Amino acid sequence: MTESARLSARKSAAVARGVATRGIYAARAENAELWDAEGRRFIDFAAGIAVNNTGHRHPRVMAAVAEQAQAFTHTCFHVAPYEGYIALAERLNAATPGDFEKKTMLVTTGAEAVENAIKMARAYTGRSGVISFSGAFHGRTLLGIALTGKVAPYKKGFGAMPPEIVHAPFPNAFHGVTEADALEQLERLFASSVDPERVAAIIIEPVQGEGGFNIAPAGFLRALRDICDRHGIVLIADEVQAGMARTGRMFGFDHSGVLPDLVTMAKGLAGGFPLSAVTGRAEIVDAPNPGGVGGTYAGNPLAVAAAHAVLDVIRDEDLCARAAEIGEVIRARLTQIAAQQGMECIGDVRGLGAMNALELVTSRTGNAPDAALTAAVVAEAEARGLILLSCGTRYNVIRLLPPLTIPMEQLHEALDILEASIEAAVMKKAA
Repeated sequence: MTESARLSARKSAAVARGVATRGIYAARAENAELWDAEGRRFIDFAAGIAVNNTGHRHPRVMAAVAEQAQAFTHTCFHVAPYEGYIALAERLNAATPGDFEKKTMLVTTGAEAVENAIKMARAYTGRSGVISFSGAFHGRTLLGIALTGKVAPYKKGFGAMPPEIVHAPFPNAFHGVTEADALEQLERLFASSVDPERVAAIIIEPVQGEGGFNIAPAGFLRALRDICDRHGIVLIADEVQAGMARTGRMFGFDHSGVLPDLVTMAKGLAGGFPLSAVTGRAEIVDAPNPGGVGGTYAGNPLAVAAAHAVLDVIRDEDLCARAAEIGEVIRARLTQIAAQQGMECIGDVRGLGAMNALELVTSRTGNAPDAALTAAVVAEAEARGLILLSCGTRYNVIRLLPPLTIPMEQLHEALDILEASIEAAVMKKAA
């Protein structure tokens, strides 16, 4: 029995069934490479689900954490605050869109950031309604899954969802939903399902993550900003996956020029250490009473030190420009593959910066999803040494999330593996 097989058996016996995993048991990792318990090498196009934007174990992140560990690892900011938290809040206030007065709170996970943003919006407006979008993903807590626009596996079996949350259509040209369609449906919701004067917040991802890497058109975000201004609604940008240079800008909203009221961050913020943040208009962030937001581990000193190093690396290594370069290479290669005879299964290639995807279909004419082929491509790639993730409400999208620090030769090697994996999966399907 292999070591991976032994670990799998132990996992099955000891770990909750609902914690889904893959068959790759990590032993070590460096930048864009990962080695499993058998010593097999993989190029990592998952990056911990967009967490390791600066790669596995970036030397500056490791050095910052080691230095902080020599001072203290935990005091609880509520009990004995520390400068690192304050300085990171100052940096995030300056980095997020808008030149208005801002404040920041730090927590631990993306779901916590989202929940606290909703709490702030409700406290500020005195309202309780929230609008999110079809295909959205905002976390696995009960409020998070209520906001999420995908039933299986996130909502299924968990009973009634928190009330006063309404889902509006997300514009998606490939699926036949135009900006105009989405805005019209939103106005219909205001007329039929939720009074806009009862809505505290509209929350949206600039690029949907779990929903299939669907890009919110700039015009749609501008229209949402106008709607929020007209009705006194707080606009929340969920930048948990799209933020921290992933899309070629510091934040996904930066591409549109639209200024959200609150921004939620996590994933790439601390280079693999658990940290998240809510940053936004000072009057909204300050709306909850003292003690109303926070947490025992919120703003952990080691994670805060890592985040400072991540921000330094993004600046000093110009990772926004690097993300744009990586994205151009990936989309050009995917477009080339899709144009080849026999590759009609690739229905759409899309992306922003280094946040890219291909959607697999049974036929381009009908755009019917091919979830089985998608799973087969992911499995083929894993067998050949490339870690991929699938996503999408129809389970037929492959997302590509290489670290922004990946060497260019490894990027091309990974794309070669991806092409071979698609070809192999298509041939097996046809056999």
